[in-house]
Amino acid sequence: MLLIKNALIIDGTGRPGYHADLRIHDDKIASIGNIQARPQEVVVDAGGLVLAPGFIDVHTHDDTQVIKQPDMLTKISQGVTTVIVGNCGISASPVTLTNTPPDPMNLLGQADDFNYPSFKSYIDAVLKAQPRVNVGALVGHTSLRNNVMDCLQRSATDDEISSMQTQLKQSLADGAIGLSSGLAYGSAQCATIDEVKALVACLATYNGVYTTHLRTEFDEIISAMHEAFDTAKSGKVPLIISHLKCAGANNWGRTTETLKLLEHKAQTQKVACDCYPYSASSSTLDLNQITADFDIFITWSDAEPQMAGKLLAEIADVWQVSLLEAGKRLQPAGAVYHGLHEEDVQRVLKYKRTMIGSDGLPNDPHPHPRLWGAFTRVLGHYSRELNLFSLPEAIHKMTGLSAQQYQLRGRGEIKIGNQADLVLFDAKKVQANATFENPIQASTGIQRVWVNGQLSYQGGTLIGGRFGHFLLNKGENNEY
Repeated sequence: MLLIKNALIIDGTGRPGYHADLRIHDDKIASIGNIQARPQEVVVDAGGLVLAPGFIDVHTHDDTQVIKQPDMLTKISQGVTTVIVGNCGISASPVTLTNTPPDPMNLLGQADDFNYPSFKSYIDAVLKAQPRVNVGALVGHTSLRNNVMDCLQRSATDDEISSMQTQLKQSLADGAIGLSSGLAYGSAQCATIDEVKALVACLATYNGVYTTHLRTEFDEIISAMHEAFDTAKSGKVPLIISHLKCAGANNWGRTTETLKLLEHKAQTQKVACDCYPYSASSSTLDLNQITADFDIFITWSDAEPQMAGKLLAEIADVWQVSLLEAGKRLQPAGAVYHGLHEEDVQRVLKYKRTMIGSDGLPNDPHPHPRLWGAFTRVLGHYSRELNLFSLPEAIHKMTGLSAQQYQLRGRGEIKIGNQADLVLFDAKKVQANATFENPIQASTGIQRVWVNGQLSYQGGTLIGGRFGHFLLNKGENNEY
């Protein structure tokens, strides 16, 4: 048993914090209150620091990372104890490759990283790796398309849709928590709404959710949102819009419009969104997004690796070509797009139905700083420094709200009987240190992290073993 004394408990519900002690027995929260230590019980004096539920990163691309790098320092150093993988239509399973992984599946790794032809085989691999954080997984629409189609630049046939449905249903039966789509990407753009609806129709039986990287986040974002609402409503399932934003200079300020629509739809169907706390996005280099309106930073290039770490404009100048020609020459490549407006980011972050997701790319050699700093940036910059929302509200967006939307039973709130995923931090000092120039830097202010009752991170150092569970969407017994 472990007793944490003198903590300021902020429980993940959004309610104000309160001072109390908390006892952990095995992997669960056993009692909360004014608790006397028992003989030979390990006691941690929190000294008035904040004790919160472990943070839940609802939007990750850690599919292969939890296997290759199971210590997951990028996440646990921020206080993250649970990651949701398989976002934006790309998942590591179920996947069968006949060639190199198509864009954007290549964000998850190389061909030899995709060794999971079934969802069950992915579960087995994660369990064998025993990551330091809990893992819940979505099935990617693009991954399903890859498995059954000879060309992704077209719509699927009825037989191909049927094959995708079969694979999706089996994955859901094995414990996948839902389906994700990435309709903005070339590998899924040609998918019709009927194709996606046919897959979403499989979810309700298994209590699954539908998350989507909208068909566009640029000029036609409202019509793309309507498509997402219609798709989820047809399947009678919850909708989560991934990294809600208004991209491109022409669309700055339109979050007033998108959030009004989202709230209107929330009156008649279950909807939510996630957001990362930065005014720049990151993905593969999309020729359709190349513009001179804002900086585009190249993070990697297979064709011209020496150009990684430079602005696209600088590269074009060196080569004496247009931005578009430079982009074509770099392909395939990755990029950070400084194409969002800070006021829009803040507006979405503050919205009551917004969860926090890092959307970090762990395989990127020069990653966006959100990989190492998203959650501590919310706590330090947006809550403490800008007072965009209270600390209890910030924590709610990273814990209780996330567990509720993704139906993660027994997590996300500090209450008796819940899993002891906990983070102890100094609210006055917590901050993200990762920057665009130097993105691989751990945060400060995170004092201790417990995963399923076991101390896993302390004083800036990994400690003890790895105790993450695989979170399954299977009734009451929903994890390994």
